[in-house]
Amino acid sequence: MIAIASDHGGYSLKEELREYLESKGISIKDVGTYSDERCDYPIYAKKAIECILNKECDKAILVCGTGFGMTIVANKYKGIRCASCWNKDVAKLLKEHNNANVIALPGRFIEAEEAKEIVNTWLNAEFIGGRHTDRLQMIEEIEKENMK
Repeated sequence: MIAIASDHGGYSLKEELREYLESKGISIKDVGTYSDERCDYPIYAKKAIECILNKECDKAILVCGTGFGMTIVANKYKGIRCASCWNKDVAKLLKEHNNANVIALPGRFIEAEEAKEIVNTWLNAEFIGGRHTDRLQMIEEIEKENMK
């Protein structure tokens, strides 16, 4: 299952992605927001990440105006690897090299069709391991040192 969350800046794109993924038979847990009224992105990023930490979901899609705010919140959690993706090439590398379990999208800067391509690319890419495994282990060591 994939958690999906947005703030007001990403609400309309989140809704399009939710409907699209559900139409493909992908289970989604929508943790809000549920309107385009102004809200605070940390609340909704936290809800989505907690779904991963609680093992309700194995991935999350976050959408805010730039994707950056949600990315910052997501990466405050041990074991979460998230980046803001503005194109499908970055999404592919994010999974292949970083084994990202969360993706953040810029709701104010990409169209729905491009967002669908980005999400599809990320979901279908595979972690390639090798030297990237060593780097992920380095990240885990940094988390152990700094996230107590």
